[in-house]
Amino acid sequence: MKKAYLICLFSILQVGSLHAQPDAAALKSWHDNKYSMFIHFGVYSELGGVWDGEPVVRGYSEQIQAHAGIYADVYEEVPSRFNPAKWNADEIVSLAKKAGMRSIVITSKHHDGFCMFKTATTRFNIVDATPFKRDVLKELSEACKKQGLQLGFYFSLIDYTLHPFFDHNANPITADHHAYNKKQVTELLTNYGTISELWFDMGSLSALQSHEMYDLVHHLQPNCMVSGRLGNDAYDFCVMGDNEYPGYKIDTPWQTPASMFDETWGYRSWQKRENSAAKIHEKLLSLIRVVSNGGNYLLNIGPKGDGTVVPYEAEVLTGIGEWLKKNGEAIYGTGANPFPVSFDWGEITTKDHSLYLILSGKPAAGIVLPDISGKIRRTSFLNDDRTTLKTQIKNGKLTISVPDSPDQSSDIRVIKVEFEGKYRMAPEKVIRGKSITLNYLNSIRHYSYSCIDYYNNHRSVVKQTWNFSRNQKSSTPAIFYTAQELGREVELDWNGTSEIVRLESKEKIPLNDNPGAILWTNQYSYGPVRSGFEETPGQVSSEINTTKAWSQDKPIKWNLIPKPTYGNTASMGSKPFQSWYILQEITSEKTLNQLVELFSGDGIQVWLNGENLVKHNNPRGSRLNKETVLLPLKLGKNQLLVKFYNRYGWQMEYGIKTDINQVFYKLKLKPENFKGVNSCALKLYQPQSVHQPIRMNNVWIGF
Repeated sequence: MKKAYLICLFSILQVGSLHAQPDAAALKSWHDNKYSMFIHFGVYSELGGVWDGEPVVRGYSEQIQAHAGIYADVYEEVPSRFNPAKWNADEIVSLAKKAGMRSIVITSKHHDGFCMFKTATTRFNIVDATPFKRDVLKELSEACKKQGLQLGFYFSLIDYTLHPFFDHNANPITADHHAYNKKQVTELLTNYGTISELWFDMGSLSALQSHEMYDLVHHLQPNCMVSGRLGNDAYDFCVMGDNEYPGYKIDTPWQTPASMFDETWGYRSWQKRENSAAKIHEKLLSLIRVVSNGGNYLLNIGPKGDGTVVPYEAEVLTGIGEWLKKNGEAIYGTGANPFPVSFDWGEITTKDHSLYLILSGKPAAGIVLPDISGKIRRTSFLNDDRTTLKTQIKNGKLTISVPDSPDQSSDIRVIKVEFEGKYRMAPEKVIRGKSITLNYLNSIRHYSYSCIDYYNNHRSVVKQTWNFSRNQKSSTPAIFYTAQELGREVELDWNGTSEIVRLESKEKIPLNDNPGAILWTNQYSYGPVRSGFEETPGQVSSEINTTKAWSQDKPIKWNLIPKPTYGNTASMGSKPFQSWYILQEITSEKTLNQLVELFSGDGIQVWLNGENLVKHNNPRGSRLNKETVLLPLKLGKNQLLVKFYNRYGWQMEYGIKTDINQVFYKLKLKPENFKGVNSCALKLYQPQSVHQPIRMNNVWIGF
């Protein structure tokens, strides 16, 4: 048995909190835009997805250098024929405005390292290396300022001129490369006026590098928003995967980047462009879905090598803009759907004292909204004062009679429900009983999107809340936690009143005085499996049948481990982006709580009887990070499933230790007065960023 473990600290402990951050007004301005234009334009546009006379069908066309295997010295000759003489920045901005977009984000430099601006760092730029001889970013900056749009820059953290492309796009960034990137970012934030956002992409930065770049951006332009792909939770807004639409609401600022076609972002001359009406409908529904979930939508165009916009793409943008002219009130400056459920007839946004019901389907029997109360002033179709829709609120349900539309199949209509004053939502998931316990499993979880790098990210819990029913003039809650949480500071909110608590070594509470009540039985392995961090090959259910295939796509069998060892570490061969799963069966003589220690590398997920208890990444390339996990065991057979994720290395080490001190710490909190339905919220006090996972799955509150 190894006497010592290498335990890597979180990046927050390594580098501390983020420094200067955007002010509230800048954050609100960015969030209220909702809809922006993305432009992928570079020397690759000249190639149009074709090399040596043949379409390059593999990968995105803006990455043609990598996917076609073009040597650097050959690719460096392409700028000599790149002359986008028909580029017109004023026309681009006018198109964005016509489309209803509030800002533009353009590729200042993509992975190939070619700069679309004049730079002192390399001659591989549009001014020095092409016959065009003009600074595209300068012209776009001036056009945006003239027409009142915000401007942001995409910036690739990887650069094929400094690092070869034959590995992958999320390689670590060397110290020299990081210094080079900082020089170019300094130019971008110094020479082109006010920049609304810096959209970083790819690379795998260390926590220190991410924080240095974040601080550099805000030193140069305090209100420039930093995108999530900078990594290590050092950013202002989360970025989903390409064309990804989360099926959950995110409580922090976020954005979905979308392309016209999933196959490419840069111009592809041979791309099939059919049925523009269907594409308008598709992208409009995507915009509405993102905004209803509280996000911003960044829709891309890929200009041709001559600088012109593909007519098909202009037509799609214009079509969306026509809808927004009539219905933009339901999009710009709105909040997310306030209901904890979605509806098959469409989406909901909010603003002031109004709900906007955006109908993408026909309600079968009118619209019914649950758990809401308030006095309705008026219900009507947006921008239609001729018709008031029949509406009533009764027994906590709002019902609306919706008449048929003659062109229902193509018309996305909006109903505006105006209240006199505030409307009220019934509390969600109210916990009742004489003795109340607030824990991870019965909490309402509030999410962000934690990112270390492009391939190492996940939906993360940043706050837990509870609603509970209790009438007591004076009650003294207590918070319970393990040794793993010692020293952390948390913020508790009781009915709107905040309390800062430091989790210290106070009263000790034995957790289980009968170790013999638990029997650790069969242990199985499954893998290796190539997957992303959040992906699982099969369904994680309350009971996994180890005698049957877990996944039809990955015909790997569960293998019984003959003599599992507890407390020792094991090693398994593994390539980057591979995972191993360990399934541990546990028999318990009664319902009880049990602590276990797990040791993992780059990332870990833990389920007990199908319920996810733990999900987080670890610092890049780390080994044997210790994780204490509270297991709420049920009577009889239990299944503990652990995913050990290997992002970087060529070997995976893991460990399970069962013989640990079964002790909880208890800290009494301030007395509280409870009446009726009450609320409690738990989050980190002064986290390094709003996206940092709280990792409080072991903490519970009782009273």
